[in-house]
Amino acid sequence: MDSTRQQKVGRQIQKDLGEIIQRNPALTAGALVTITRVNVTPDLSIARVNLSIFGGAGKDAVLNLMKEHKGELRYELGQRIRNQVRIIPELQFFIDDTLDRLERIDELLKH
Repeated sequence: MDSTRQQKVGRQIQKDLGEIIQRNPALTAGALVTITRVNVTPDLSIARVNLSIFGGAGKDAVLNLMKEHKGELRYELGQRIRNQVRIIPELQFFIDDTLDRLERIDELLKH
């Protein structure tokens, strides 16, 4: 169970990081990227960012781009949230495959 502080920081990171990614189309490789969830560790030092990716160059390509540019993303995020947190969290990116699983379950139930 996340504390209220973790939830607030996670929501702020989700909002700001989403805007940063949206303004930099080179990071998305033509795909539609949505940040579905951000989990922050109790010490607020690591943020686990779950991405939902549709179309474009593929999920793995977009994930690799995010990982390559995570230093730049962390810097830009730091410029936005530096007054709310002491430590700018390290960013870790993961693919959120929840929608893929739902589609698979739907297919199985139809047959």
